[in-house]
Amino acid sequence: MSDKKKVDKCAFCGRTSDQVEMLLQGGGSSICVDCALRVSEYVHSIFGDELFDEYRGTESGKSASCETLNVTPKQITAFLDQYVIGQDDAKKSLAVAVYNHYKRIGEAFSRRKAEAGKKKSGAQKVLDAEKSALEIEKSNILLVGPTGTGKTLLARTIARMLNVPFAIVDATVLTEAGYVGEDVESILSRLLQAADYDVDRAERGIVFIDEIDKIARKSDNPSITRDVSGEGVQQAMLKLLEGSIVNVPPAGGRKHPEQKMIPVNTTNILFICGGAFEGIEKRIAQRLNTRVVGYGAQEKKSHIDMDNLLRYIAPQDLRSYGLIPEIVGRLPIVTYLNPLDRDALRRILTEPKNALVRQYVHLFELDGVKLTIEDSVLDLIVDTALKYKLGARGLRSICEAVMMDSMYDLPGSGRKTFKVTLEYAKERIDRFAGTLS
Repeated sequence: MSDKKKVDKCAFCGRTSDQVEMLLQGGGSSICVDCALRVSEYVHSIFGDELFDEYRGTESGKSASCETLNVTPKQITAFLDQYVIGQDDAKKSLAVAVYNHYKRIGEAFSRRKAEAGKKKSGAQKVLDAEKSALEIEKSNILLVGPTGTGKTLLARTIARMLNVPFAIVDATVLTEAGYVGEDVESILSRLLQAADYDVDRAERGIVFIDEIDKIARKSDNPSITRDVSGEGVQQAMLKLLEGSIVNVPPAGGRKHPEQKMIPVNTTNILFICGGAFEGIEKRIAQRLNTRVVGYGAQEKKSHIDMDNLLRYIAPQDLRSYGLIPEIVGRLPIVTYLNPLDRDALRRILTEPKNALVRQYVHLFELDGVKLTIEDSVLDLIVDTALKYKLGARGLRSICEAVMMDSMYDLPGSGRKTFKVTLEYAKERIDRFAGTLS
């Protein structure tokens, strides 16, 4: 009994378990949460962040470093393969860019740590000065591809693998400062929110800017009106993409003179931009001169895949579309995503870890129902998505249309099994198709 009383009392303040919120027990003694926090703050005040970083194995600046995680570009691609079907070229470009970006962060951190912990000779200082003059630039990425091909999914999966803060921002709501809409700095407000307002973590996060093609310059002709949601936004984004200290409103929205700002350094934030760039194929075709006539013209055209001109996209095509040269220069890595064919859509339904079929099977399992779906039903869903050009996102809408009645009727019905047949699915897909026509 005496041992029990000893364990149920804080060894530091002497309060019992009914006097504190929680007692942490171990080694035959206990400590209350309040005393544990005081001890943590005391140790932190003496040793600083370095002791805690080394203990956790996540040194500041290396929590997402590929060197720390011991991850290679091939391993990054293998991880992406578990969630994203196809798009091998985009995965390769993205893996290399992300690997080099966080390797750059880790190298800079290691250099600062070595400079702070060692006394160097004159020759060593000269050598280190030469190395520090060699600065690796950021590897911001631009993903170009039709809607529903996996641009957002690729960026989100990369962030999940590296365990870094991740924010998705829609560029269509951004306007030039002083006009109705959101300021460009609201991009970083979303990242701060994803990092629980931990500025150090946010400064090593990933931001996905979607629909960047919607802020293209509206016209090459000079006008008396300002292009506040086109070129104006591009100009404002330059300092974010290149790397600078930006004052960010903590709650997002408009900036006010009396509002307290949070300074955020964007040097180590990786920006991944995505856009469909509808109609850019015409500009690519003009640049490739696919309509040329004369000797050798047919041989030149035979090497061009006319069904997927996006694979030949180049910076000059982006400039002619309406992106200013400064933005194009700050997005050095441009890659494309292929349109999803029938085989890719069919695999998306069943193969990824979070495949749609697996999600519905799990949903029915929660109600004690075993769900089975005929292969012919999956083929019908894919054919419908192709017919109406809905892409990968459309698969979910079609599946919802097929499953809606059963998800309404089966809970509480007592049934243990349910099979989706071709006739059952066709009736509901025809009804769904009627809403699209």
